[in-house]
Amino acid sequence: MMWGGSKRLFSQRTLHDSFDRRGFVLAAFGGGVGSLLALRMGYIAIAENKKYTTEAESNRVNLTLIPPRRGYILDRNNAPLASNRADFRVDVIPERMHDPEAELDELASLLAIDSVRLQDLKDKIGKARGFQPVEVASGLDYEQFAAISVRLPDLPGVVPQRGFTRYYPTGPSVGHLIGYVGAASAEEYELDRNPLLLTPGYKVGKDGLEKHYEQELRGVPGARRVEVTAQGRIVRDLETREDVQGQAVKLTIDGPLQDFAARRVGLESGSVVVIDCDTGGILALVSMPSFDPNSFIGGIGRLEWKMLQEDDHIPLLNKAMRGLYPPGSTVKPMATLALQQLGVSPEEHVNCPGGYRLGNRYFRCDAVHGSVDMRTAIERSCNTYFWSMVHRVGYDAIAPFAHEFGLGQEFDIPGTSQRYGTVPDSAWKLKKYDQKWTESDGLNAIIGQGYVLVSPLQLAVMTARIASGKNLQPSLLFGNKKPLGPPLPFTPEQLAVTHDGMFRVVNGRGTAGASRIDIGGIKMAGKTGTAQVRKLVTRGHFGDWKGRDHSLFICYAPADKPKYAIAVVIEHGTFGARAAAPIAKDVMTYLFDPQTALNTLHALENQWGGTAEQRLSRKYAAYVAQAGGKAAPVPHEMPDPLLRVDAEAREKPEPAAASSDAPAPAATAASTPAGVTASPAPDGGSTGR
Repeated sequence: MMWGGSKRLFSQRTLHDSFDRRGFVLAAFGGGVGSLLALRMGYIAIAENKKYTTEAESNRVNLTLIPPRRGYILDRNNAPLASNRADFRVDVIPERMHDPEAELDELASLLAIDSVRLQDLKDKIGKARGFQPVEVASGLDYEQFAAISVRLPDLPGVVPQRGFTRYYPTGPSVGHLIGYVGAASAEEYELDRNPLLLTPGYKVGKDGLEKHYEQELRGVPGARRVEVTAQGRIVRDLETREDVQGQAVKLTIDGPLQDFAARRVGLESGSVVVIDCDTGGILALVSMPSFDPNSFIGGIGRLEWKMLQEDDHIPLLNKAMRGLYPPGSTVKPMATLALQQLGVSPEEHVNCPGGYRLGNRYFRCDAVHGSVDMRTAIERSCNTYFWSMVHRVGYDAIAPFAHEFGLGQEFDIPGTSQRYGTVPDSAWKLKKYDQKWTESDGLNAIIGQGYVLVSPLQLAVMTARIASGKNLQPSLLFGNKKPLGPPLPFTPEQLAVTHDGMFRVVNGRGTAGASRIDIGGIKMAGKTGTAQVRKLVTRGHFGDWKGRDHSLFICYAPADKPKYAIAVVIEHGTFGARAAAPIAKDVMTYLFDPQTALNTLHALENQWGGTAEQRLSRKYAAYVAQAGGKAAPVPHEMPDPLLRVDAEAREKPEPAAASSDAPAPAATAASTPAGVTASPAPDGGSTGR
């Protein structure tokens, strides 16, 4: 046969050999592939058996973390300022939702969510990472929880669960002190890549002590293993490991006193700080108005947040630690101790004709006081006396003593950061403004005006140090008593002069006579202060709120053996004796005679329209109503009677229940929350319940 110009011969033998060669190649190829498959199957079945067994098990078994219960935050008597309550809740995980709009509308229908709250929910989902759970609702009843559970096949990404949520029994009273919790943000997860932060229902501390003690309060998560179908339906529970509750944090705070002081501020804007004069323990740290931390647990709504931001009383600012105010005449007792140390005799008299002339300028005093000595200068709050003395010794000599009493200082206290304030002197002014200190600057500073700025916490520390004569260091953590600082350089005789002057302020012819107390012989010493907000020519006591002077009052009691020191600052309250002193009087009364103080508080709250919590709820409801919505109620519950932390915890019991003069029960081991051991008070003892 001829092909392509060449001759090729074929025979049966050549054809047979050709097919044999091809068959061998194909057989070898097939055998090689089969061998590789067999080797691969053997490798998978033997070498990677554990890996694929685990993956197969994960398809059959669903493992979910159980959020741990946060540790309690307790007051000094083991009553919870922050606790946990049983809760039915619903969350959504955006990346698992097939039709978010439809599913959210279905949830809104099932849970009676109004249009405002539904829009808030959609806003949160829009800002969240896809894997980040977003709370839809909490505090549900069982019927609502069941209605969601039976519809889960039609609601992918919806996660109903039963667990615990944070609860603050006294709400706004502890808002700034304790802080609040909320779902972890994407930024927080980036910093701490703990899978617990992605677990639906888990909350982290966002502010205050909740944030500062996050690691201690967090606890250890539990786990739940369930067998599921390919569609994700639960077949049966396999195993559950219980969570471990976080550690409790115990504070020096006296819970009922904290609640009473917060509520007693009433319609005013300001702060109250109470310190134990024996130990330095902070018994109350109040800033009002405040927010309800219960509202933040599921993420605060945009309308409520807007309402808080628009309030001119600034409820989002911790005024006790971050508010700065001119102290006014409350620094005069401190100044008398400094003057004595600088050689001024307390018996020396200065004539007050109603003011003091410095060059061509005349500084007016509040009255014509005549001839006054050091004690009378405190009692009558005579500016002329202090102007005369500072002109003699110079304010640069007095400023170091202000620092020794805690003004311009930051203290080792957990939670919200503090602001230093200002104790000015010539070096400070030169550095700050590149200007020389003038004698008029000294006259302003000695009466707590001009450049001087302090926080209410600093005023309380100053008062406690004046009252005790000890360099007390304030503390907030129970059992962590701070050692005293260097001894104060004042003799008992020098302290006695200042104490006598402060006693006369309240019990003599002084500026706070209307606020005197006499409870079984217990009397109070104090000092009023009025701090200018505007220049003298434009200031006023009855004009617009922001133009009025600040009202301040410091005090301690018992006057003969100080136990408690209090500082009260009321923003734009006009006179110290008008706004701040009555609040301090009632707070001090509560410490020695709770029932009398409660009777006064209840009468005032009837005039004000209820407690701070009730007024805040009504205000928010009205604000939401203007936007066409309806405010959801904040869930509350009745605490164990032995663990109550509201002001009424010290209310006198009915005669049929117990004797009126019997001591109120302290927290016992049986009533102590989990993880807490009842113990004596190493930092000075309980204030009683």
